[in-house]
Amino acid sequence: MTTISKRELNQKTAAVLARVTDVEDVVVTERGVPRWRVISAREPEDVLGRLERQGRFTPARSTPSPWPSRVGGPAYTSSEADALLAEMRGDH
Repeated sequence: MTTISKRELNQKTAAVLARVTDVEDVVVTERGVPRWRVISAREPEDVLGRLERQGRFTPARSTPSPWPSRVGGPAYTSSEADALLAEMRGDH
């Protein structure tokens, strides 16, 4: 998002409007305070469309990754699990 002053918009309107694209908006400031936003005229879009355009949302893939065959991490036997629990409790 580009930021310009109100004076720059007044003096270089065509150049400022050329910066406005479907992806980038221009914020106009007055005395350093953001006051207005210049955006390109688009068809009305839904909330997710706007967030995707701003790069704040990514839609789910059409072909998701397959589920793993087993949950990751080490596999413990019953006695190993008991030993780990005893160690965590401080019963050693």
